[in-house]
Amino acid sequence: MEKLALRAFLAVAGMAAVSSAAAQSNRLDIDLKNVGAPIQETMYGIFFEDINFAADGGLYAELVKNRSFEFPDDALQGWKAFGKVSVQDDGPFERCPHYVRLSDPGHAHKQTGLDNEGFFGIGVKAGSQYRFSVWARTDSRAVLRVELVNTASMGENHFVAQARVTVASKEWKKYTVVLTPSQILPKGTLRIFLETRGVSVDVEHVSLFPVDTWKGREGGLRKDLAQALADLHPGIFRFPGGCIVEGTDLDTRYNWKNTIGPVENRPLNENRWEYTFPHRFYPDYYQSYGLGFYEFFLLSEDIGAEPLPIVSCGLACQFQNGSPDAHVPVSELQPYIQDALDLIEFANGGVDTEWGRVRAGMGHPEPFNLKYIGIGNEQWDKLYPDHLEPFVKAIRKAHPEIRIVGSSGPDSEGRQFDYLWPEMRRLGADLVDEHFYRPYDWFLSQGARYDNYDRNGPKVFAGEYACHAQGRKWNHFYASLLEAAFMTGLERNADVVHMATYAPLFAHVEGWQWRPDLIWYDNLNSFRTVSWHVQQLYGQYKGRNTLKVQMDGRNVTGADGQNGLFASSVVDGSKIYVKVVNTTDRAQELTLNFTGLKKKQTVSAVTRINLTCTDLYKDNSLDDPCLIVPSEAPFAGQGQSIDTTIDPYCFTVFVLER
Repeated sequence: MEKLALRAFLAVAGMAAVSSAAAQSNRLDIDLKNVGAPIQETMYGIFFEDINFAADGGLYAELVKNRSFEFPDDALQGWKAFGKVSVQDDGPFERCPHYVRLSDPGHAHKQTGLDNEGFFGIGVKAGSQYRFSVWARTDSRAVLRVELVNTASMGENHFVAQARVTVASKEWKKYTVVLTPSQILPKGTLRIFLETRGVSVDVEHVSLFPVDTWKGREGGLRKDLAQALADLHPGIFRFPGGCIVEGTDLDTRYNWKNTIGPVENRPLNENRWEYTFPHRFYPDYYQSYGLGFYEFFLLSEDIGAEPLPIVSCGLACQFQNGSPDAHVPVSELQPYIQDALDLIEFANGGVDTEWGRVRAGMGHPEPFNLKYIGIGNEQWDKLYPDHLEPFVKAIRKAHPEIRIVGSSGPDSEGRQFDYLWPEMRRLGADLVDEHFYRPYDWFLSQGARYDNYDRNGPKVFAGEYACHAQGRKWNHFYASLLEAAFMTGLERNADVVHMATYAPLFAHVEGWQWRPDLIWYDNLNSFRTVSWHVQQLYGQYKGRNTLKVQMDGRNVTGADGQNGLFASSVVDGSKIYVKVVNTTDRAQELTLNFTGLKKKQTVSAVTRINLTCTDLYKDNSLDDPCLIVPSEAPFAGQGQSIDTTIDPYCFTVFVLER
C-alpha cells in the first residue's frame, strides 16, 4: 500500500520520472469462437436508500418540509409561525391528523401566517413554474397570500413570486395556484399570510412542487436526478434500502403499506439515519413517504429496470439492537410474511384482487410484472436464516415464479459470510446479496473474486459496493478507477453474478451522512461523479455474452506479472467491447489478439472511450460537473491482432467490429 500511495503521489505531482516511463507490452488473447455466458439484463443497476436526504430534499421533488405538521417532537418543526397560530389534531386525514389554524392576529397592523424553510432552503429558478397546493377550510371566506421570499434581499420587496388563494368552503378542499419566480433563489422561503381579517382558516398538507417534474407528473420526481438514473440504462432497481428497511427499531422499519394511497394520508416515519451519526446529525430527518412503493414501481417502469423491492424479515437493525427482544419471534412472523405476499399481489395482481385493486385505483391497472423480492438486508447469525425460512416457504407455495434474494450479511468475507452462504443454499435462495465497502487494496486484490465460485449455486447480487479509501473517504477518481477494475471480474463471471448496484445512490451536499455517493446535488443543481460514469460505461457497453480474455493463459485480474491490468470482454452481435483498466502510473502497450477466427476473418477497430485523469484525488463537482468525463479517442487497425496503448490510470472501452 505504501508503494501504491507513492506511485499515486508521483502521478499527481506530475514527476518527470512518471511521464517518461517506458510503455510495457501486454498481449490480451480474446476468444471469439467459444462465446461465454449470457449477460443478464439485470447485470448493472441502481440501489436507492433514503440516506443523505435522498428522498425528501432529493429525488422526491417536494420543496416543503413537514408539510402535514406531523413531526413528532415539534409539529411546527421546519416552520416559523407568526401572529395567532395553533396546531390542531382532528384533521381530515386519519393517519396525518395534524393541521394548523390561522386566526386574526387581533390588531390591524399585525400579521398571522407561516414561513417554511424547506430542505436547506427552498431552491427555485427564475421563470420556472411551481405548483403550490393546500388543503383548507373556513367558516366564511378568506384569502391566503402565498409568496416565495428572499429574506436577505436588498430590494424593496422580499418576495420574488406572489399569488392568492381564496378559501370559501366549510369542508376540507384542495386549493392550487402556480407561482412563477422573477429571480433565482437557491435558498428561499415559502411564506403564507392570512390576508382576510376577522376570520380563521385551517390549513393542512401544504405543498410546493416544480411543475416541470420527471415525466411531467404532478407531485412527482426531481427531473435532473431522475434523468441521471435513466441515463445509466439500469437493468435492476433495488428499493427502498438498505438499513431503513430494518429500522432503528421495528416501529420505524420501512412499511410499504404506509407508502401507498393518497399522499395526504401517508403517515410520517422516523428515518433510521436520523440518529446514526452524531458527528453529522440531522434531528429533522423524517420520511414523508411521498416517494413510496407505487412511485418506485413507476420509476422502475420509466427507466426500463426490473423492480427489486426489499421487505423486512422481522429483524430490526442488528447494528443498533443487540438484544433478541428487539426482533419479532419466528412464531409471530405471519403478519410480516403476509406483507410480502400482499406486496407481490400489489405489483402483479389483477384488478379483481384486493391489492391489485389498490394499485389500479392509484392509476396503474396493468401489473408491474414483479419478478424478484428481497427478504431482509444485512442480518446475520442464526437469527437471519431462522427468520428467512418461513418467508421462503410461503412465497414458494404462493408464488413459485418469484425469485427470492437472500443476504450474506454485512461483510465481504469472514465468519458471518462463510456461515450465511451455505445457509442461503440450504434455503434455496435464488440470489445472495453481497456487500463490500472496502479500501484500495481490497479492490486491487479482488479481480478474481468470482472466478472460482460455485457455478451451480445461488447467483450473486453485488448489492452494495464502493471503494472507501482510508483517509480519503470521499469521491475521487482513483477510487472510481478501482471500482472499474473490480467490475471486470463481475462481467467476466456473468454466469455467477446476475446483478450489481453501487451504493449509496444520492447525497445532498448540505445533508450527507455517508460518502462516497454516486450523484450529488444542492437545491438547484446536480453532478454525476466519476463513479457514475464508470457505471454508465458498463451499462452502455454491457453486451450480450462474455468472451474469454486472458494474458499468458490467465484471466486478467491485476495479478502478479500482469502489470496492474484488469480486463473483460463481451460481444453484442457483430460488436466486440473490450474493457481494460490500467491501475498503474505508466502507459502500457496492448495487443488485442483475437483467436477463433477463420483464416480470412478480421476484426476492425471502431472507437475507444477513455476515462482518465492526471489528478487521482479529483472528482466532478457542482462548480465543475464535467471535469472528468469519458471521451472518445481515435482507435485504428484491422486484422486478427490490433496494437494499441492504454494511458496511465485509465479505464478504456475498446469498441471493435467483426
